[in-house]
Amino acid sequence: MSEADTRPRPLDGLLVADFSRVLAGPYCTMLLADLGADVIKVESPAGDDTRRWVPPTRDGVATYYLAINRNKRSVVLDLKDTAGRAAGAELARRADIMVENFKPGGLARFALDYESVAAANPAIIYASISGFGTTGGAHLPGYDLMAQAVSGLMSLTGEADGPPQRAGISVIDVMTGLHTAIAILAALHHRTATGKGQHLESSLLGSAMSGMVNQTSAYVAGGVVPFRMGNSHPSLTPYEPLPTADGDLIVTAGNDGQFRRLCEVIGAPQLADDPRFATTGERTAHRQELRPLLEERLAAAAGSAAGSRRSRPGAGWSAWRPARFRRARPGGARRDRRTGLRRPPC
Repeated sequence: MSEADTRPRPLDGLLVADFSRVLAGPYCTMLLADLGADVIKVESPAGDDTRRWVPPTRDGVATYYLAINRNKRSVVLDLKDTAGRAAGAELARRADIMVENFKPGGLARFALDYESVAAANPAIIYASISGFGTTGGAHLPGYDLMAQAVSGLMSLTGEADGPPQRAGISVIDVMTGLHTAIAILAALHHRTATGKGQHLESSLLGSAMSGMVNQTSAYVAGGVVPFRMGNSHPSLTPYEPLPTADGDLIVTAGNDGQFRRLCEVIGAPQLADDPRFATTGERTAHRQELRPLLEERLAAAAGSAAGSRRSRPGAGWSAWRPARFRRARPGGARRDRRTGLRRPPC
C-alpha cells in the first residue's frame, strides 16, 4: 500500500450527502472527496444526466461524468417513492454536509429542504446551488451557457468583429463549484467554533460576476462597458499571441521591467525607452503602434527558438499548445496507486 493510500486527509471522517447533478455541485463534492470526505452521491433511477453526455467515453462511461465524480460512492434513490424518501432523509440526518442543486424549493416536496433537514440535524451544513438565485431568476434552468450569456461573459469572448462566443469549458460551473467548496470549508470552521450548522447559497450568476473580476470592476468602478478584444488584454500590452516564422508565440509583459527584458530578447532595446511604450498605460494606449513593431522583430525568428529564451528572468514566452494531456497509465484498479484516488462509481 502506498503512502497516498494511508496518509490522513483534512476532511477524513466527514459524511457528505450529495444530491447534486451535472457539473457545479458534483465538482464541489468531488473536491470535498479529494480532501478525504466520504461523499455519497444520490442518483435517480435514470442516473445523472452527464452519464449520457457522450462522446467521448471510457469503458462505456461518459468521460464527462468520470471527470467530476471520482472518490465518491453512489446510491440510487427514487425520491418519488416512500422508501427512497426515507433513505434520503436518513442520509441527510447522518450527514455533516449536504449539497444540492435542484431548482430553488425543489426538494421541499420530498421534505429534504434545509428547514426539514435541519430540524432533524441542526448541525448540518446545507449548500444550495442555483443558476440565478432564489428570487427573480429562480425559475430559470441553471446551465453554464445561460449564465455565460446573461452575465456578459460571452460578450467578452471572441474576436472584436465577430459574434459573442461561449468559453471552451463550462467555466462558470467550475467557479461555482469552487466557491461553494470554499463556503463549506468556512462553515465547517464556524461549526467547530460554535457547534452550529447553516444554510449556504451560491449561484452561477453570482460566481460569474465575481469571476469576471477586472471586467466587472471596470463597469462598476470605472464606468467602462467591457467589449470583445480577441486575445488582447484591456489593460496590458503585449499580452497576446504574436506571429513568428513558424507559428504564434504567447508573449506576456505584466510590468515595465518585463517589457524591457522582452525588448532586449528580441533585439529592440530602444522600444523600452520610447515614451509611447515606457509604461503599462502608455503601451496600452499605443497598442496599435507597438504591435507591428514587435511583430516585425519576431517575424524572422522561429517561435520555438524565441520560446527557448523564456528562461531569462521576467521574459514571458510560451508556444501555445492544443489541449492534449499526459495519458494516465492503463490499469483496472479502482484506486490509483500513485494518487490514492478512487475512480467514479459506474
